[in-house]
Amino acid sequence: MRMTDIQRCEVRPGRLVEFALDPAAVETATGLPDDSRPPAYIQESHIRTARSVREGGLFVPTWLGTAFDLPGSVDLDVLQEALRGWMLRHETLRSGFRWAGEEMRRFTLDADDVALRRETVGDFRDARALARYLQDRFDVTADALRWPNFLFAAVVRDDGASVYMAFDHSNVDSYSVQRIPAEIHALYAAGLRGGRPEPAPASSYVDFCRTERASADEIDGSDEIVERWRGFIGRCGGRLPNFPVDLGLDPDGPLPRQRLLQEMLVDADDAAGFEAYCRPFGGSLVGVLAATSLIVHEIGGQPVYRTVVPFHTRRTSRWQDSVGWYVGGAPVEIRTTEAADFPALLRMVSDELRANRSLARMPLARVLRLLGSDFRPTSPDLYSIVSFVDARAIPGSERWSELKAYGLLRVSYGDQVCAWINRLHEGLQFASRYPDTDIAYKNMRLYVERLRELVVSVARSPAPPARSRGVAAARS
Repeated sequence: MRMTDIQRCEVRPGRLVEFALDPAAVETATGLPDDSRPPAYIQESHIRTARSVREGGLFVPTWLGTAFDLPGSVDLDVLQEALRGWMLRHETLRSGFRWAGEEMRRFTLDADDVALRRETVGDFRDARALARYLQDRFDVTADALRWPNFLFAAVVRDDGASVYMAFDHSNVDSYSVQRIPAEIHALYAAGLRGGRPEPAPASSYVDFCRTERASADEIDGSDEIVERWRGFIGRCGGRLPNFPVDLGLDPDGPLPRQRLLQEMLVDADDAAGFEAYCRPFGGSLVGVLAATSLIVHEIGGQPVYRTVVPFHTRRTSRWQDSVGWYVGGAPVEIRTTEAADFPALLRMVSDELRANRSLARMPLARVLRLLGSDFRPTSPDLYSIVSFVDARAIPGSERWSELKAYGLLRVSYGDQVCAWINRLHEGLQFASRYPDTDIAYKNMRLYVERLRELVVSVARSPAPPARSRGVAAARS
């Protein structure tokens, strides 16, 4: 689905209804004993960073969400039960954290105690006012430092409703968000047929957190993974890499506001041509990174492009349907100026990804802790990313355009560039949040235009020499 913000997801006027966790369920959660399953390292890092930034005097919303339509006259009782049934599938949504001194401790609400309360907020006649209201509500309710940290809403009209769901990032990743519309539609349709949906629980992200953390805690500072990250960070000047173009940042200034840049890069034909050209080397992810390395060299002049590439950590089918934050990062160094042509650059990128992808299995927060360096975060993003996701196989993706389905980003503050390139049935879509400076705007526009030109040029070029095994695309 297209990634955007709440202002650009076709919000339309109507009667706003909210679905929140019932206060009785919240009260029950306050008295729960500790759940022995620890937070994932990525969850802990995210929440500690949010607290650090908040203590520094800045409120930085970082929620993710989705928006999609339900056509036809909407039965709110059935929708409420569908939302509750969906929640029951995914244990992470009823699991939260509290502080015991400096330690984060988990608690998890029993499924039998989960109930939603519906409240009619009122009628909105102005779409912009409604979008502002939704953003403000999600900022407060989908906050990393509170629980529950999600909220569901519907804007009801005579011909249907638009559903909006927002979550703190600690509970979801992009892939989780993109699976939601099809699941809610299936549960809602079952309810309309008179059945009471009782979906089978998906594998629990809370269980994954325990397993992943136990594995991560087995390594120490002498492990090869830690040594490879130490070398990479050293070559980045002792820090994790930013997007290597001038962003007009004041190193002594406050954390800047960000802005959103999102548009379709190319249509389905050129996206398919680009994919076909890059397939012998590993596919479109390889092509996107190779193109990015060329462009940032043109703009910024650096001979080596260093970045952290996000990869999903759903390593077995057990986690395929699970909602959670299943993402790790692999360090990548592309020596752009050493490639004689684009196919040579593709081979270089493919080799680099193949050599380093396995590092994404080890949580970076664990590695940073073992490095013994002071990585006290001052920004909600540890590093910049350029992510590629092929979303065409996600259930329901063929209907996203019809259902006005969007993935929602909260664009607020930050000094990094986070870019997402999604392969949709309609083509390639680009979305990015970046520092709101004139120089950053100029260079990000230049990056997008050159990326479009390169994708089209490659898509319409003769096929390159065959290349064996490549690297599959990531999810983030």
